[in-house]
Amino acid sequence: MWENILIELLKHRGKIIGLLIGLAFACSVINYGFWRTLFIMLCLYLGFLIGKRIDDNESLKSVIERILKDR
Repeated sequence: MWENILIELLKHRGKIIGLLIGLAFACSVINYGFWRTLFIMLCLYLGFLIGKRIDDNESLKSVIERILKDR
């Protein structure tokens, strides 16, 4: 029984993740306001990008230099 439920959930994982992101965004807008929520999302995105670069074995210094070099 649980195996079948898990299989069905995995088939639709993109929809479920999108639903949870939408729910979190809506709750954030209600609690913090639109602009504060956008700022939080921007910070999360930048943190994700930096973390991904570090996971890819890039040093934090090189990541920051590349970000500042692009400007």
